[in-house]
Amino acid sequence: MSRVTGKRLTAKGEATRRRIVAAAAQLMYEQGITATTMEDVRVATGASSSQIYHYFADKQALLLAVIDYQTEAVLDLQAPHLDHLDTITGLRAWRDLLVENQKRLQCRGGCPIGTLGSQTAETNPEARLAVASGYLRWENAIRAGLTTMHSRGNLTGNPDDLALALLTALQGGLLMTQIHRNVRPLEVALDTVLDHIASLSGGSRE
Repeated sequence: MSRVTGKRLTAKGEATRRRIVAAAAQLMYEQGITATTMEDVRVATGASSSQIYHYFADKQALLLAVIDYQTEAVLDLQAPHLDHLDTITGLRAWRDLLVENQKRLQCRGGCPIGTLGSQTAETNPEARLAVASGYLRWENAIRAGLTTMHSRGNLTGNPDDLALALLTALQGGLLMTQIHRNVRPLEVALDTVLDHIASLSGGSRE
């Protein structure tokens, strides 16, 4: 649905809107939010200015759409694993996916959600809240698996605290991995928390 007209978009209109958001997301990821202009997005997509402003009233509206887009991309990448975080085996398989993805990216770029958050946290309250909402979705997915383990009696720790600790370790690990261009910080951060979770599960892989 267009934010400007309030009307439901056609399939072609939705495709055009998504193409604009995808281009803006790539530009903001590579060169930063401030440096990315609406003109940059127009050139990257080949769309006219009127087309872009038909779907997005201003850059702020486009930024919020980019945050949603990046949140979906991050969660979609992990989707095959997020439903299996209710065992130690599943958690470690998820960890391996995250590490391998950083190797594939050559440890560049960091977390797309975190990158947007670091650029908006002190200057754009609306965007900060949108990033926080994306993080909450991610945390909830982790918490769901840990809560299932707890309900089965396979985990003695607090699922809420452990989910928050795991996501925080992941974000810190991604930043350090980006800075050092080496996956070891991410591996150490995740393995430390996962080893703690395993110790609270009595060593069970279930």
